Amino acid sequence: MNDRYEHWQAAERLALTLIQGGLQRMAARTLAVFLFTDQESVTAGEIAGQLEASAGSVSGAIKSLLTVGLIERLPSPGSRREHYRLRDDAWATLFTGQNTVIQAMLQAAAAGIATTDEGDPAHQRLTQMHAFYDFLLGEIPALLHRWHQQTG
Repeated sequence: MNDRYEHWQAAERLALTLIQGGLQRMAARTLAVFLFTDQESVTAGEIAGQLEASAGSVSGAIKSLLTVGLIERLPSPGSRREHYRLRDDAWATLFTGQNTVIQAMLQAAAAGIATTDEGDPAHQRLTQMHAFYDFLLGEIPALLHRWHQQTG
């Protein structure tokens, strides 16, 4: 077994884990390419070739990874192809993006609280849900600050 084969097997296992975590299949496999590449940047064509996937599916995966802030487009003077790389702050950016999910959970809990009576068990559960997400949202800035201090 050669190192390149083992390398790609590890990438595919990571992609499977990401898929189980809710990422779309092609976005997970594309992200694995970015994580495991030894190149400064990659093109959509290079990803499609490595994954043996269609240009359209890779294009959609790149678009979704750009949208959530995990990858970035690089200037590529002299090249007609777009070049992409994993952002240096990819994980903090992704986590910060989760604030929209947390806000949505807060809003959903608040809407439920407004429609239930205080003595209702649903009201109590929704109040606890709201308190948790409110707490989580308040902790994110300090958590990211500590992360940035740790990573320099």
